[in-house]
Amino acid sequence: MFAPTLASLAADLAAGRTTSRKLVEDCLAKIADPKGEGQRVYIHVDKDAALAAADAMDALRKAKAAPSRFAGIPISIKDLFDIKGQVTRAGSRALDDSAPADSDAPAVARLRAAGFILIGRTNMVEFAYSGIGTNPHYGTPKGAWQREVGHVPGGSSSGAGVSVLDGMAHAALGTDTGGSCRIPAAFNGIVGYKPTQRRVPLDGAVPLSFTLDSIGPLARSVACCAAMDAVLAGEPDFELTPRAIKGMRLAIPTTIAMDELDPIVAEVFERTIKLLTEKGALIERIEVTAFNDIPLMSSKGGFTAAESFAWHRELLTAKGDVYDPRVSVRIARGEAMTAADYIDLLPMRRSLIARVEATIAPYDALVMPTCAIAPPSIADMADDKVFAKKNLMALRNCTLINMIDGCAISLPISRKNEAPVGLMLAAAGGNDRRIFELAAGMEAVISG
Repeated sequence: MFAPTLASLAADLAAGRTTSRKLVEDCLAKIADPKGEGQRVYIHVDKDAALAAADAMDALRKAKAAPSRFAGIPISIKDLFDIKGQVTRAGSRALDDSAPADSDAPAVARLRAAGFILIGRTNMVEFAYSGIGTNPHYGTPKGAWQREVGHVPGGSSSGAGVSVLDGMAHAALGTDTGGSCRIPAAFNGIVGYKPTQRRVPLDGAVPLSFTLDSIGPLARSVACCAAMDAVLAGEPDFELTPRAIKGMRLAIPTTIAMDELDPIVAEVFERTIKLLTEKGALIERIEVTAFNDIPLMSSKGGFTAAESFAWHRELLTAKGDVYDPRVSVRIARGEAMTAADYIDLLPMRRSLIARVEATIAPYDALVMPTCAIAPPSIADMADDKVFAKKNLMALRNCTLINMIDGCAISLPISRKNEAPVGLMLAAAGGNDRRIFELAAGMEAVISG
């Protein structure tokens, strides 16, 4: 089945082959389909406003005044972001009585200014604190793998990934603190991007960790993510030029990232590496010994526990019984951290970033599995011990990149009827354009 890209949709709109209203109506129909995942994917669907905005974009396009080539394309917004006039719940019930936002988050405002249609707010892990994608308040959307069984969608941007997979939106706005754009992408066979943090303002999004949070897109292609990323970063639209695979200098970090892989993940990853090598990529397996510092830095909860507790402590006191216990217990770890514990993390991270950047400087990118595991079943997540183990393994590789303030993309590499597996390309912060060029060069070759 052909899955349209932002570029193909923009071309159809420009040529009059479709209208924004039709695109929005098609997405709304898929959301409303009782046989689909729409009721679990969306926390709020802004039907009337989306249709009104679609009509406005169609009128602007007819008048040759469309604000961008993407004007009129419907996208979804993770429930973490402020949208003017709406309550931001962050996948929780604890914020039900919050006042509606009086302005859009900057990331949302930039997408709206480009003419994208905000079709609704997507479900997510409560307060973004898990990589699995479960939510006891609003339900857990079924991911791409074996729908009849029901496998997790990946988190925390769970609804975002499935909204794109199922055509309920043509791209999605997510966040990534330890993989929350890349994990749902990997688990659903789409593309997800984590930018260099400083490029996209974090204001107007409920924080998990202001040190590690990043704002990024999930979409159907590398070019889709690159286009969304440029809008989010306030940069000019650009034509993405794929790099030739021949001559790419890639490094597989053998430290941590390749440990205890699910057999299917290892098989699909090694098959892809073999293919890239045959196409002329120069691939080395290297130790990145500085990665060994990360488990120590996270042993007491790390930046995420400390910074999330600082934000949540009053709300936890007032409404802690409303939280998902799996979330509140992780936030509460921050209460036991001392100021000295937190201050110790700051120079440790600066050293980590410097040492990793020195190690990977000779290479165009690191390459590794996005997640060490294939998507587990939703039923298996009922066991707290199984959940804890799978969550750590889902997050592990992605977290390495957040900790070094890097940028990274997840590309789908599984074949039909295989469990979805993602390939992650990552680099030091500030190399976003390079990652997009490398990923665009690989995309057509490595997709199943």
